[in-house]
Amino acid sequence: MDLMSILGWLLMIGTVIFGIMFDSKTVSFIPDNIGNFWDPSSVAVVLGGVITALMVSFPISIFGKIPRHLKIIFAPKKYNPQKYIDEVVELAEEARSNGLLSLEAKLEETKDEFLKNGMMLVVDAVDAEKVRSILEKELEYLDDRHARDRAFYDMAAGYGPAFGMVGTLMGLINMLKQLSDPDAIAPAMALALVTTFYGSILSNGIFLPISNKLKIRHEEEYLCKMIVMEGIQGIQAGDAPRFLREKLEQLIPGYIVKKGSKGKGGGEAADGKKGK
Repeated sequence: MDLMSILGWLLMIGTVIFGIMFDSKTVSFIPDNIGNFWDPSSVAVVLGGVITALMVSFPISIFGKIPRHLKIIFAPKKYNPQKYIDEVVELAEEARSNGLLSLEAKLEETKDEFLKNGMMLVVDAVDAEKVRSILEKELEYLDDRHARDRAFYDMAAGYGPAFGMVGTLMGLINMLKQLSDPDAIAPAMALALVTTFYGSILSNGIFLPISNKLKIRHEEEYLCKMIVMEGIQGIQAGDAPRFLREKLEQLIPGYIVKKGSKGKGGGEAADGKKGK
């Protein structure tokens, strides 16, 4: 469970409510202020506008992915680069001791399909260039698929303020046309201002954070798959396990703390050893 995402959204909601209710003059909370920020017409304009614009912009299948995206945010699969390096080096040691064909039995225990399928290409004696091409193409598909998913939330983040402005213009037009009726000015002004508030909250508080967190999850997965791809090619080329471990550890960015103290090959898996 990703507590940072949960705490972040809870803190955002609490901060907004605090700002609405707190009166600095009396140094007290005024719960009735919450009602000033509720307007059904504004909700319909902003939320309804964003949803309909997304329906026009994207196929229905992308809406079905929303629960999966939320699961990725709140309960993500853990991608530990060091564990992938350990697994690849273990396969390299097996191949060096007993030959590539001996890997077939060990691959049955592997849960990562990218690693399993890539190594099976090596076991089947597929040309090294063709193996690299297949793995790179799969990484490209992964990158494109995740980019399309993030584009959904990026577009939604742009639509939010846009429909907030639409609501603001609607409210101002209604207000200007009814200046002679004081009772009509307040509802029109509420529509004019609250829609901008809703649009900003949707954009900066919901859609942009979701897009950015999905990008972070993608980078975690992509890094591990890059390690796997380079490891597969190293095994196929006959690299020594110790050399392969050192080469793969250089792929890990310096801001990622490597877990574990010693690699299985004897090299430092290193807290403090930084990659490029």
